[in-house]
Parts: sequence; structure tokens; C-alpha cells
Amino acid sequence: MSFSSDVKEELESVFPNARHCMLSELASINRYISGRADSESSASRKLFSLQKKTNMLEKYVDADFKRSCCIRAYLRGAFLCTGSVNDPGKSYNLEFVLSDSKEAERISELLKTFDIDSRINKRKNTFVVYIREAEGIVDMLNIMGAHRSLMYVESLRVVKDVRNNLNRKVNCEAANIVKSVNASARQIEDIKKIDRVLGLKKLEEPLREMAYVRLEHESATLAELGGYLNPPVGKSGVNHRLRKLSEIADRL
Repeated sequence: MSFSSDVKEELESVFPNARHCMLSELASINRYISGRADSESSASRKLFSLQKKTNMLEKYVDADFKRSCCIRAYLRGAFLCTGSVNDPGKSYNLEFVLSDSKEAERISELLKTFDIDSRINKRKNTFVVYIREAEGIVDMLNIMGAHRSLMYVESLRVVKDVRNNLNRKVNCEAANIVKSVNASARQIEDIKKIDRVLGLKKLEEPLREMAYVRLEHESATLAELGGYLNPPVGKSGVNHRLRKLSEIADRL
């Protein structure tokens, strides 16, 4: 089964305690369920269950949009009939597909009562209300009462966040290594140029020592190079000496 089917199966078993909420969900399903709906669909089964629980067999039932709990129930019914949600392991997208622009605007306005940002897009002869932010989808699942599905999405978000953070760190470290290797190669090239043209022995003692240490330890970091000097020098001191050597090479 798809993740969307799993969510609907979970919502099929979610029943509000208050009768007014049941009636709001019933009104929603009556409004949005297709006349060709499969009798085995989650929406059809939920419709039958709500009719039994409320003893309301007539088709038209009023929804209560003044209470937050009733709006939650109404959105749950609308999702059962017209909604779908992508597997969060692949992409984030939850949508309601409606045949009327006014109904799309109604759903979008109801979502706003819970601070959920949605968009409306015309797709052929339908109007789609969609949410493409992970947080909005998590909030929507919570509003409808699909808590098991919500936990699944959150667990995937944690895994994705950890993986993304790890990738960022690895990429950053790799970039630093490349930068360090390139810098070392330039420094060694400068020192060899000075040695060919001028001779390292003509350099001042601190620069001469720095040049020999760099040639000896090609892959060493600035901190490591500082430790090889006598007396040891900090990173800023090492960087200063190497910069001086580079300037000399440029002049040559």
C-alpha cells in the first residue's frame, strides 16, 4: 500500500468524541465524496460508520466552522475523499483535488485557521490545494489525527536532517582539505622558485627555517608546521612567514 493509503486507513478509524464534530466530518464526506466512489474505499466506509453513530442517514448535514475541533473533523473528511500525500521518503506533497474553485478556496481558508500555508493550482478541470513544506504536512497529519503517520514522517525527517548535516560536514572537510593541499602546493612551488633564483641560504633565518620545514613536511597543517619550528610558532606566525616567502617569490 502507498503512504497515502496508509494515512487514509488510519483516519478511517479516527472518530471524534463530540457529536457536532462527527456531524462536521459527515457533512464534509457528503460534500466531497464522488457518486462513483468505491464502496470499499476509506471514505465510503467512514461515511457509513458516521451515519450509524449519529443516526443521520440523510445526505445533507450542516458543518460547524466556528469550532476548531469541527474544522479538524471537516478537513479529515475532505482528505479522505479528495486528498493524497506523497511518501515523505521521496518528496513532500499533500494535496486536495477539488472540482470547484470555491471549494478549493474553502479548504485553503480552513487550513489558514491552523496557520498552514497552502497554494491553489488549476490542473486540467480540477483545482488542487497543495502543501509542499514538511512542517505543514506534519501539522496537517496532526490536525486530522493521523498520529501514527505523523511519527513516521517525523522519524524520516530526523534521518534526513542527520544525513544532510553529515553530508555538509563531510563536504566542508573535503573542501578544507583541497584548499589546504592547494595552498601547500603553491607554498612549495614558491620556495623552490626562491631556491632556484636566489638560494634559500640568502633568506633571513626565520624565513629560511620556515622554507626548510615546509619542504620537509609537505602535507603538514599550519599548526603542525609551527610545532616543527624552533622555538614553536603559532598558526598566525607560520601563515605570516609563508606569506612573506610568497611575496619574495612574486618579486622574483
